[in-house]
Amino acid sequence: MQIPNFWDSRRKIDPPNLGSLSQIRFLTENDYPPFHFQGPDGQITGFEIDLAREICEQLKVTCSIQPVRWDGLTEALARGQGDAIMAAMRISAEARGRFQFTSAYFRSPARFVSQRSGGLASAEPSILAGRRVAVAERSQHEAFLKAFFGKADRVTFRTASEALEALRGGEVDAAFVDGTVAAFWLNGEASGQCCAFLGQGFTEPRYFGEGAGIAVRLEATALRQALDWALHRIAAEGIYAKLYLKYFPVSIY
Repeated sequence: MQIPNFWDSRRKIDPPNLGSLSQIRFLTENDYPPFHFQGPDGQITGFEIDLAREICEQLKVTCSIQPVRWDGLTEALARGQGDAIMAAMRISAEARGRFQFTSAYFRSPARFVSQRSGGLASAEPSILAGRRVAVAERSQHEAFLKAFFGKADRVTFRTASEALEALRGGEVDAAFVDGTVAAFWLNGEASGQCCAFLGQGFTEPRYFGEGAGIAVRLEATALRQALDWALHRIAAEGIYAKLYLKYFPVSIY
């Protein structure tokens, strides 16, 4: 399985000067599995939750993780309710104007998915020409299809989940969706083991962003540097790979 690596192991990062920092208050959401979700015991868990705790372990500080509705996360950070947002937040030029970001710790490629018995050999424009491809309407995935797979017959749905359900039902030949969403679906009961990834992943930043990073307030440079140092150590010690394998048994790449 291919495990993503966002850190240069040859790069030396000096240990951070934490000053009086003794706690990091992470803000997250609680309904985007496998990144963050409520476990059987009612407690929040997930890939980002475990990663946040490992960051605190590396920095030897207390960890606080508070779930907030997605549409209230940035306001909560701005008014000091927390110190950092760790909620699969995409790094973008617009977001950089409001926050500092760590280096990316995750990037979800766009992927094609097809029926196992569908007869498609690859995800090339010539192969998908004239084929019915499900995609979420008005999404970056639809824009990418228009630009690079213009001869495919796009069939739009309200959400990626609806596009995948159409694929399972045989209404379309393929679906083009977020790789993380697709992997979680393929590994779950909803897919009925009908389908598999087709071809390679696509990570064109102009369409799919620079990846997800931890957001902090613009003035919190020391905290951002400390978080980057901890992420680098987590990768170097193999902890990131273990967490990735735990939460992504079907690789998204």
